[in-house]
Amino acid sequence: MDRPWGLVFIWVLSPLWISLFSGSHLVLGKAELTWTRRAAAEAEAVAAISCSGHGMAFVDGVRDNGRPVCECNNCYSGPDCSQFRPNCSADATSGDPLFLQPYWRRHAEGSAVVISGWHRMSYDADGRPYMTLELERHIRLLHKLVGNAAAEGKQIVFGAGSTQLLNAALHALAPDNSSSPSSVVATVPYYPAYQTQTEYWRSKVFEWKGATAEWLNSTEASTKDFIEFVTSPNNPDGRWQAPALAGSAVIHDRAYYWPHYSAIKSPADDDLMLFTLSKITGHAGSRFGWALIKDVKVYNKILQYIDTDTLGISRETQLRALKVLKQTISQIKKSEDMFRFGYSQIRNRWIKLNAIVSSSDRFSLQKLSPEYCNYFRTTRDPSPAYAWVKCERKADEDCSSAIRAGGIIPRAGTLYGADSRYVRLSLIRSQDDFDQLLTRMKALTAQ
Repeated sequence: MDRPWGLVFIWVLSPLWISLFSGSHLVLGKAELTWTRRAAAEAEAVAAISCSGHGMAFVDGVRDNGRPVCECNNCYSGPDCSQFRPNCSADATSGDPLFLQPYWRRHAEGSAVVISGWHRMSYDADGRPYMTLELERHIRLLHKLVGNAAAEGKQIVFGAGSTQLLNAALHALAPDNSSSPSSVVATVPYYPAYQTQTEYWRSKVFEWKGATAEWLNSTEASTKDFIEFVTSPNNPDGRWQAPALAGSAVIHDRAYYWPHYSAIKSPADDDLMLFTLSKITGHAGSRFGWALIKDVKVYNKILQYIDTDTLGISRETQLRALKVLKQTISQIKKSEDMFRFGYSQIRNRWIKLNAIVSSSDRFSLQKLSPEYCNYFRTTRDPSPAYAWVKCERKADEDCSSAIRAGGIIPRAGTLYGADSRYVRLSLIRSQDDFDQLLTRMKALTAQ
């Protein structure tokens, strides 16, 4: 179907569904819809394509005879994704937050948005460069309602996910007049991108120097400028973290400090905090994140980095982020609360995996305890985004290989600076992925 001239139509959902429009006589408020009709019809038609619950079709997907084809989940194939491939390995690698897809399918109407062909064509918006004021306002409101971060009085910078902001923050915190590059460190196990990005850019003002433990009692440490990544709750093990080196400049990665992953204890009030839309609403493909910054000089340096690197973040991305955050905010502490939905999903997955692992002495999981959560106003069970698995048998020293041999694709613990006896298994992928993970783990523990 041809699209109308000058119009781009986007569904702002994890699975890209829309049910905003329901008939041929389309009315929004008092205005009858005109130039959006054809796009709405196309959206509805694609959303109605059946992929057997194991895949999805998209407006921008590959087409067969003019019809978008189903994109199947891992281990499923066929025109309608109905064919299960029993010898397929369970994918537990990435932190792709597809566990929230069912929520956004239920809230198609509240998260849909139409983008006209002339929408914000300029570099600037609201009389300022790169960032829309309405999105910034809703980010501050979200933090206030959730109670996970003190946003008032801080500057906000948008980035392409938190990934872009990691490097921007390093550039901002590295001293301008130092005779040697700053030493970038993190506590094991740490998010691999801290190391890979730092080494990739080969900067003259900072360099990767490994684990904080290597510097705690070092006489050389007093002569260096340290920049420390602190992830809390931590990726991969969900534990609370604090800076390890006294006097270090700290980048606080708060990607998982949301009610579906951890207890909300108090508003974090760190000097520099990073957040990402992907781990809040599940919209990883939108590539949107933000930094909360106290120091104006650091803020200006990060803003300058984003300016130099990408001239800001896509306007379409910002509009999608605004729409899904509005929907999220509208349901906070109501029956359709996204955080409560997400918490229930991950908590149940954690309980099921724990039951399987504890039935054998072959593997063990990280120890996490129930904690009081200010958001839910009750003590909540653990619901980590990842299982940090240790292979306990001597023969399984290479845990990644042992897990792979059992038909599961993990992330090796060595990527996180840890021992080879550890692997990370994702608990936030699709339900199909998790079901396959459970099946494979049952077989492995029985060996």
